[in-house]
Amino acid sequence: MPPVTTTRPTVPASRRPRSPVAGRVRDRTARSLRHAAPALLGYLAVRLVGLLVLARWAHLKDHGVWPTLAASWDSRWYLRIADRGYQDALGTTMDSNDLAFFPLYPALIKAVAAVTPGSRASVGLVIAVCCSLAAAWGVFAVGDRLHGRPAGTVLAVLWGALPVAVVQWMGYTESLFTALCAWALYAVLTRRWAWAAGLAILAGLTRPTGVALAAAVTVSGLLAFAARGRGRDRTALWAALAAPLGWLGYVGWVGLRLGRWDGYFAVQRLWRNAWDGGPVTLRQLRQHLAYDRTPHLFLVVVSLVLVVSAGLFVLSVADRQPVALLVFTGVLLLVVLGSGGVYFPRARFLLPGFPLLLPIALAVCRARLRAAALVLGAAALSSAWLGAYMLLVWPGPP
Repeated sequence: MPPVTTTRPTVPASRRPRSPVAGRVRDRTARSLRHAAPALLGYLAVRLVGLLVLARWAHLKDHGVWPTLAASWDSRWYLRIADRGYQDALGTTMDSNDLAFFPLYPALIKAVAAVTPGSRASVGLVIAVCCSLAAAWGVFAVGDRLHGRPAGTVLAVLWGALPVAVVQWMGYTESLFTALCAWALYAVLTRRWAWAAGLAILAGLTRPTGVALAAAVTVSGLLAFAARGRGRDRTALWAALAAPLGWLGYVGWVGLRLGRWDGYFAVQRLWRNAWDGGPVTLRQLRQHLAYDRTPHLFLVVVSLVLVVSAGLFVLSVADRQPVALLVFTGVLLLVVLGSGGVYFPRARFLLPGFPLLLPIALAVCRARLRAAALVLGAAALSSAWLGAYMLLVWPGPP
């Protein structure tokens, strides 16, 4: 007689018991996303207005929107790195060494493109747009943590309405970098030190200004470790020590690749970038805001962004923002304003400095509804127009 075999009925995946940990994470994420929904919808609305204005303007000038956003200027460098990797010699040609561009974004493009259809340029643009939403969510989370949901919502909308915010939906690193910075700062505020360190390491592999986030996490971690007395939090100390490893790792790798300890800084000099403490910036500000009788509109906008950002930092100090935010924006301003290099991308370099917008966000929240709507609407429309102008009229990179 053949043996009797029994089979268990197959349980549909939807009815299988979930891991308790995975279920809690999923539920917490869903609640957080619902809480941030007004901020994300507001951010999306602002950026879609900008995209519509850009598309209409590009149509009138017979330009394509997709190549403008996905494969222009710095985007081409990241795509080339994703395709071929880095060069291994310093050379002497100006503006031609790809070692100036940090590796995380092109590595993501290469990895995602390997498992998805479409060109690498399209993949890079999709990554940037998705990262912009993650960044807006993180910006909201920081504002909500410090001042409540309305302030977080306004902060996210203002970040999407900055004069050069069109870069957030381009094949550039600003959205990825801001997402890493925003969530790392949130992790510091909530004492999630391992997350803060990990995100700071990734930010240090994304942009040169990752040093600003590393400084913020390091200073905050050391202060938290020192303040605990006998019950010191060793995780904060380890986070403080680990935070700069991404930036230091890439700079060190470039040095080894080129066979000289200052290899990365030599590459930057070939791109006309060197830190001089600010004299070049001051001369450019005087030139564009005072002496030039016919200044280029875009350079005037860049100059105003620099001046206003410095003023907002003073207000941030007066408002006693948390140390992590002040160190982050302070070092970011120090790097950007103290640079003796190219002037026109300075407003873009400050795009991740969203904590500088907190004084404006709080003022908007305190204003009457009509006045608040007028400020946000004007910011959104001006950002849309300036973004299209920057990409279609200004002859250089954003």
